[in-house]
Amino acid sequence: MTYLAKINLKRSLKVTLISVLVVPLLMYVSLCLSRPPRSDIEQQLFQGINYRREARSQPRSLMLHVVTVDLTAPGLKFLVTPEERTAEGLEVKAQITSAFLAKHGLQLAVNASFFHPFYEKSPWDYSPRSGEGANILGQSISNGNIYSPAEKIWPVLCIFADNKAEIRHEKCALGTAQGVAGNRFLLENGDRVPLDIDISEAKLMPSTAVAINEQADKLLLVVVDGRQAFYSEGVNLAEFTDILIELGAYTALNLDGGGSSTLAISQNGKPTLLNAPIHTRLPTRQRPVANHLGIYAQPVAKN
Repeated sequence: MTYLAKINLKRSLKVTLISVLVVPLLMYVSLCLSRPPRSDIEQQLFQGINYRREARSQPRSLMLHVVTVDLTAPGLKFLVTPEERTAEGLEVKAQITSAFLAKHGLQLAVNASFFHPFYEKSPWDYSPRSGEGANILGQSISNGNIYSPAEKIWPVLCIFADNKAEIRHEKCALGTAQGVAGNRFLLENGDRVPLDIDISEAKLMPSTAVAINEQADKLLLVVVDGRQAFYSEGVNLAEFTDILIELGAYTALNLDGGGSSTLAISQNGKPTLLNAPIHTRLPTRQRPVANHLGIYAQPVAKN
Protein backbone atom coordinates (compact mmCIF):
# COMPACT_ATOMS: atom_id res chain seq x y z
CA MET A 1 0.00 0.00 0.00
CA THR A 2 1.38 3.40 -1.00
CA TYR A 3 1.85 6.24 1.46
CA LEU A 4 -1.00 8.20 -0.16
CA ALA A 5 -3.30 5.19 0.07
CA LYS A 6 -2.51 4.82 3.76
CA ILE A 7 -3.33 8.49 4.35
CA ASN A 8 -6.65 8.13 2.53
CA LEU A 9 -7.48 4.98 4.51
CA LYS A 10 -6.80 6.74 7.80
CA ARG A 11 -9.01 9.64 6.74
CA SER A 12 -11.79 7.25 5.76
CA LEU A 13 -11.55 5.47 9.10
CA LYS A 14 -11.69 8.77 10.96
CA VAL A 15 -14.76 9.89 9.02
CA THR A 16 -16.44 6.54 9.66
CA LEU A 17 -15.62 6.66 13.38
CA ILE A 18 -16.90 10.22 13.69
CA SER A 19 -20.11 9.26 11.87
CA VAL A 20 -20.66 6.27 14.14
CA LEU A 21 -20.28 8.45 17.22
CA VAL A 22 -21.85 11.72 16.09
CA VAL A 23 -24.90 10.58 14.10
CA PRO A 24 -26.54 8.65 17.00
CA LEU A 25 -25.74 11.58 19.32
CA LEU A 26 -27.38 14.05 16.94
CA MET A 27 -30.42 11.79 16.65
CA TYR A 28 -30.71 11.57 20.44
CA VAL A 29 -30.39 15.35 20.80
CA SER A 30 -33.09 15.77 18.14
CA LEU A 31 -35.43 13.50 20.10
CA CYS A 32 -34.74 15.45 23.29
CA LEU A 33 -35.53 18.72 21.54
CA SER A 34 -38.87 17.32 20.34
CA ARG A 35 -40.12 16.83 23.92
CA PRO A 36 -42.73 19.18 25.39
CA PRO A 37 -40.96 22.20 26.91
CA ARG A 38 -40.33 22.37 30.65
CA SER A 39 -42.94 25.06 31.16
CA ASP A 40 -46.33 25.19 32.84
CA ILE A 41 -49.49 25.28 30.77
CA GLU A 42 -53.20 24.90 31.43
CA GLN A 43 -55.82 24.70 28.71
CA GLN A 44 -59.18 23.27 27.71
CA LEU A 45 -58.58 20.61 25.08
CA PHE A 46 -62.17 19.62 24.33
CA GLN A 47 -65.57 20.08 25.90
CA GLY A 48 -65.31 18.61 29.39
CA ILE A 49 -61.57 17.88 29.10
CA ASN A 50 -58.93 20.15 30.65
CA TYR A 51 -55.17 19.62 30.56
CA ARG A 52 -52.43 20.88 32.83
CA ARG A 53 -48.69 20.48 32.36
CA GLU A 54 -46.48 21.34 35.29
CA ALA A 55 -42.69 21.42 35.40
CA ARG A 56 -41.37 20.77 38.90
CA SER A 57 -37.88 20.94 40.34
CA GLN A 58 -38.63 19.24 43.69
CA PRO A 59 -37.95 16.59 44.87
CA ARG A 60 -36.16 16.40 41.49
CA SER A 61 -36.85 17.36 37.89
CA LEU A 62 -40.39 16.25 37.05
CA MET A 63 -42.88 16.78 34.23
CA LEU A 64 -46.44 16.27 35.41
CA HIS A 65 -49.37 15.87 33.00
CA VAL A 66 -52.93 16.04 34.36
CA VAL A 67 -56.10 15.52 32.33
CA THR A 68 -59.33 16.32 34.17
CA VAL A 69 -62.44 14.85 32.57
CA ASP A 70 -65.89 16.17 33.49
CA LEU A 71 -67.97 12.99 33.39
CA THR A 72 -71.17 15.03 33.01
CA ALA A 73 -70.01 16.83 29.84
CA PRO A 74 -72.21 16.31 26.76
CA GLY A 75 -70.82 14.26 23.89
CA LEU A 76 -68.30 12.43 26.04
CA LYS A 77 -67.72 8.73 25.35
CA PHE A 78 -64.99 6.27 26.38
CA LEU A 79 -63.40 3.41 24.48
CA VAL A 80 -61.03 0.68 25.64
CA THR A 81 -58.95 -1.14 23.04
CA PRO A 82 -61.23 -3.80 21.49
CA GLU A 83 -60.39 -7.48 21.43
CA GLU A 84 -58.30 -8.55 18.44
CA ARG A 85 -57.25 -12.17 18.81
CA THR A 86 -54.09 -13.38 17.14
CA ALA A 87 -53.58 -16.73 15.45
CA GLU A 88 -51.82 -17.84 18.65
CA GLY A 89 -54.89 -16.97 20.72
CA LEU A 90 -53.51 -13.85 22.41
CA GLU A 91 -56.15 -11.25 23.30
CA VAL A 92 -54.98 -8.19 21.39
CA LYS A 93 -52.38 -6.93 18.94
CA ALA A 94 -50.02 -4.43 20.53
CA GLN A 95 -50.05 -0.87 19.20
CA ILE A 96 -48.66 2.50 20.17
CA THR A 97 -51.02 5.01 21.77
CA SER A 98 -50.99 7.36 18.77
CA ALA A 99 -51.99 4.51 16.45
CA PHE A 100 -54.90 3.53 18.72
CA LEU A 101 -56.08 7.14 18.82
CA ALA A 102 -55.90 7.54 15.04
CA LYS A 103 -57.44 4.15 14.25
CA HIS A 104 -60.59 4.87 16.25
CA GLY A 105 -60.84 8.61 15.60
CA LEU A 106 -60.46 9.48 19.28
CA GLN A 107 -59.71 12.87 20.78
CA LEU A 108 -57.53 11.61 23.66
CA ALA A 109 -55.85 8.35 24.64
CA VAL A 110 -53.62 7.05 27.42
CA ASN A 111 -51.89 3.72 28.00
CA ALA A 112 -53.72 1.42 30.39
CA SER A 113 -53.17 -2.13 31.71
CA PHE A 114 -50.07 -4.18 32.40
CA PHE A 115 -49.53 -6.99 29.90
CA HIS A 116 -47.41 -9.95 28.87
CA PRO A 117 -45.29 -11.23 27.19
CA PHE A 118 -42.87 -8.33 27.32
CA TYR A 119 -39.14 -7.70 27.19
CA GLU A 120 -36.89 -4.76 26.33
CA LYS A 121 -33.19 -5.34 25.70
CA SER A 122 -32.15 -2.64 23.25
CA PRO A 123 -33.62 -0.11 20.79
CA TRP A 124 -33.87 -2.87 18.19
CA ASP A 125 -34.56 -5.87 20.43
CA TYR A 126 -37.89 -5.65 22.27
CA SER A 127 -41.30 -7.30 22.31
CA PRO A 128 -44.11 -6.94 21.57
CA ARG A 129 -43.71 -4.87 18.45
CA SER A 130 -46.70 -3.22 16.83
CA GLY A 131 -49.03 -5.92 15.54
CA GLU A 132 -47.64 -8.67 17.75
CA GLY A 133 -49.91 -10.41 20.25
CA ALA A 134 -50.26 -9.69 23.96
CA ASN A 135 -52.43 -10.69 26.90
CA ILE A 136 -53.76 -8.16 29.39
CA LEU A 137 -53.26 -8.66 33.12
CA GLY A 138 -56.62 -8.25 34.83
CA GLN A 139 -60.04 -7.54 33.43
CA SER A 140 -60.42 -5.66 30.16
CA ILE A 141 -63.80 -4.63 28.77
CA SER A 142 -64.51 -2.87 25.49
CA ASN A 143 -68.06 -1.86 24.56
CA GLY A 144 -69.43 -4.39 27.06
CA ASN A 145 -67.27 -7.26 25.79
CA ILE A 146 -65.23 -8.83 28.60
CA TYR A 147 -62.30 -10.28 26.68
CA SER A 148 -59.68 -10.47 29.43
CA PRO A 149 -60.85 -12.20 32.62
CA ALA A 150 -60.82 -10.68 36.09
CA GLU A 151 -58.02 -11.63 38.48
CA LYS A 152 -58.03 -11.04 42.25
CA ILE A 153 -54.80 -9.08 42.42
CA TRP A 154 -55.70 -6.66 39.60
CA PRO A 155 -58.22 -3.93 40.56
CA VAL A 156 -60.13 -2.35 37.70
CA LEU A 157 -61.54 0.97 36.49
CA CYS A 158 -65.14 0.49 35.37
CA ILE A 159 -67.02 2.97 33.18
CA PHE A 160 -70.71 2.65 32.39
CA ALA A 161 -72.57 3.81 29.29
CA ASP A 162 -73.76 6.93 31.15
CA ASN A 163 -70.10 7.73 31.96
CA LYS A 164 -70.40 6.96 35.65
CA ALA A 165 -67.08 5.55 36.80
CA GLU A 166 -65.79 3.52 39.73
CA ILE A 167 -62.66 1.64 40.70
CA ARG A 168 -63.32 -1.83 42.07
CA HIS A 169 -61.46 -4.81 43.41
CA GLU A 170 -61.01 -7.59 40.86
CA LYS A 171 -63.97 -7.12 38.50
CA CYS A 172 -66.57 -4.68 37.23
CA ALA A 173 -70.31 -4.87 37.82
CA LEU A 174 -72.66 -6.26 35.19
CA GLY A 175 -73.45 -3.70 32.52
CA THR A 176 -70.02 -2.07 32.52
CA ALA A 177 -69.23 -0.62 29.10
CA GLN A 178 -65.45 -0.09 29.40
CA GLY A 179 -62.90 -1.44 31.86
CA VAL A 180 -59.12 -1.44 32.34
CA ALA A 181 -57.10 -3.00 35.16
CA GLY A 182 -54.16 -1.71 37.16
CA ASN A 183 -51.85 -3.42 39.61
CA ARG A 184 -52.87 -1.68 42.86
CA PHE A 185 -55.00 0.93 44.55
CA LEU A 186 -52.97 3.99 45.53
CA LEU A 187 -55.97 5.65 47.21
CA GLU A 188 -59.25 4.07 48.29
CA ASN A 189 -62.16 6.17 49.56
CA GLY A 190 -59.83 9.01 50.44
CA ASP A 191 -57.34 6.86 52.33
CA ARG A 192 -53.79 6.16 51.26
CA VAL A 193 -53.32 2.43 50.63
CA PRO A 194 -50.22 1.21 52.53
CA LEU A 195 -47.29 0.25 50.33
CA ASP A 196 -44.69 -2.40 51.04
CA ILE A 197 -41.46 -0.75 52.15
CA ASP A 198 -39.58 -2.07 49.13
CA ILE A 199 -42.26 -0.67 46.82
CA SER A 200 -42.53 2.79 48.42
CA GLU A 201 -38.76 3.15 48.16
CA ALA A 202 -38.51 1.62 44.69
CA LYS A 203 -36.55 3.16 41.85
CA LEU A 204 -37.96 6.20 40.15
CA MET A 205 -40.24 5.48 37.20
CA PRO A 206 -42.43 7.13 34.60
CA SER A 207 -45.94 6.55 35.94
CA THR A 208 -49.58 6.53 34.83
CA ALA A 209 -52.66 6.52 37.06
CA VAL A 210 -56.40 7.02 36.80
CA ALA A 211 -58.36 8.54 39.66
CA ILE A 212 -61.87 9.66 40.61
CA ASN A 213 -62.75 12.59 42.88
CA GLU A 214 -64.98 12.26 45.96
CA GLN A 215 -68.08 13.49 44.12
CA ALA A 216 -67.42 10.91 41.37
CA ASP A 217 -68.08 13.50 38.67
CA LYS A 218 -64.43 13.97 37.63
CA LEU A 219 -61.96 11.46 36.20
CA LEU A 220 -58.25 12.25 36.43
CA LEU A 221 -55.65 10.84 34.07
CA VAL A 222 -52.19 11.53 35.46
CA VAL A 223 -48.83 10.86 33.80
CA VAL A 224 -45.39 11.67 35.18
CA ASP A 225 -42.48 11.39 32.76
CA GLY A 226 -39.29 9.69 33.89
CA ARG A 227 -35.84 8.26 33.09
CA GLN A 228 -34.80 11.55 31.48
CA ALA A 229 -32.08 13.36 33.41
CA PHE A 230 -32.58 17.10 33.95
CA TYR A 231 -35.99 16.86 32.23
CA SER A 232 -38.08 14.43 34.28
CA GLU A 233 -36.58 11.70 36.42
CA GLY A 234 -39.77 9.97 37.57
CA VAL A 235 -41.40 9.15 40.90
CA ASN A 236 -41.82 6.21 43.22
CA LEU A 237 -45.32 5.09 44.19
CA ALA A 238 -45.33 6.90 47.53
CA GLU A 239 -44.49 10.17 45.77
CA PHE A 240 -47.03 9.45 43.04
CA THR A 241 -49.70 8.96 45.71
CA ASP A 242 -48.79 12.34 47.24
CA ILE A 243 -49.31 13.97 43.85
CA LEU A 244 -52.71 12.31 43.40
CA ILE A 245 -53.85 13.52 46.84
CA GLU A 246 -52.69 17.03 45.94
CA LEU A 247 -54.78 16.86 42.75
CA GLY A 248 -57.94 16.00 44.66
CA ALA A 249 -58.12 12.27 43.94
CA TYR A 250 -60.37 10.22 46.24
CA THR A 251 -59.81 6.77 44.75
CA ALA A 252 -56.83 6.07 42.48
CA LEU A 253 -55.54 3.12 40.47
CA ASN A 254 -51.94 2.63 39.35
CA LEU A 255 -51.74 1.70 35.67
CA ASP A 256 -48.83 0.40 33.62
CA GLY A 257 -45.88 2.78 33.75
CA GLY A 258 -42.23 2.83 32.78
CA GLY A 259 -41.77 3.03 29.03
CA SER A 260 -45.50 2.43 28.57
CA SER A 261 -46.57 5.81 30.01
CA THR A 262 -47.99 7.74 27.06
CA LEU A 263 -50.61 10.48 26.69
CA ALA A 264 -51.78 11.64 23.26
CA ILE A 265 -54.46 13.85 21.74
CA SER A 266 -55.84 14.57 18.31
CA GLN A 267 -54.64 17.98 17.16
CA ASN A 268 -55.60 19.29 13.73
CA GLY A 269 -56.64 15.77 12.84
CA LYS A 270 -53.27 14.20 13.74
CA PRO A 271 -52.04 12.36 16.86
CA THR A 272 -49.90 14.57 19.08
CA LEU A 273 -48.00 13.55 22.20
CA LEU A 274 -48.64 15.55 25.35
CA ASN A 275 -45.87 13.83 27.31
CA ALA A 276 -42.41 12.44 26.59
CA PRO A 277 -42.51 8.63 26.65
CA ILE A 278 -39.17 6.82 26.93
CA HIS A 279 -39.35 3.41 25.24
CA THR A 280 -35.97 1.63 24.86
CA ARG A 281 -34.32 4.67 26.48
CA LEU A 282 -35.21 6.88 23.51
CA PRO A 283 -37.16 10.04 24.40
CA THR A 284 -40.58 10.41 22.69
CA ARG A 285 -40.43 6.85 21.33
CA GLN A 286 -43.75 5.13 22.03
CA ARG A 287 -43.98 1.57 23.30
CA PRO A 288 -46.52 -0.77 21.66
CA VAL A 289 -48.84 -1.77 24.52
CA ALA A 290 -51.80 -4.10 24.90
CA ASN A 291 -54.66 -1.76 25.70
CA HIS A 292 -55.53 1.89 26.13
CA LEU A 293 -58.27 4.11 27.48
CA GLY A 294 -59.57 6.51 24.84
CA ILE A 295 -62.07 9.37 24.88
CA TYR A 296 -64.37 10.82 22.25
CA ALA A 297 -65.20 14.47 22.96
CA GLN A 298 -66.66 17.52 21.28
CA PRO A 299 -64.49 20.46 20.21
CA VAL A 300 -64.36 23.54 22.39
CA ALA A 301 -67.15 25.94 21.46
CA LYS A 302 -65.90 29.05 19.66
CA ASN A 303 -66.82 32.43 21.12
